[in-house]
Amino acid sequence: MKYLHTMIRVSDPDATIRFFNLLGLQELRRFDSEAGRFTLIFLAAPGDESAQIELTYNWDEKGYGEGRNFGHVAYAVPNIHESCQRLMDGGVTINRPPRDGKMAFVRSPDNISVELLQDGDALEPVEPWVSMPNVGHW
Repeated sequence: MKYLHTMIRVSDPDATIRFFNLLGLQELRRFDSEAGRFTLIFLAAPGDESAQIELTYNWDEKGYGEGRNFGHVAYAVPNIHESCQRLMDGGVTINRPPRDGKMAFVRSPDNISVELLQDGDALEPVEPWVSMPNVGHW
């Protein structure tokens, strides 16, 4: 048995791809089905192409509700402070800042919760993260 991917439904593929590009993922492949009226887009972190996320865009969908029963997608990052700064500079809200130098949560344009975990030991806690409050939920 082998892990293949996690699928999430998206209402704006361009915004979602931009979000995941800010995280560091890149598009691997895309499949458009005219008959089924959907697009599948597969993304992965460079060097870790076996752990993919599949974005499913149903062309006629008018938006999805927030499904908290999904849980979250998690990625290890080489520097959680730099990753969160890059996301924040790109307009992404940091819902749970990395106050501990180890863990943060953000949300995709379709409110999919994404957990970021520092690869290896926690980084030394620093500002602005230490005093930054939680925003919303994750």
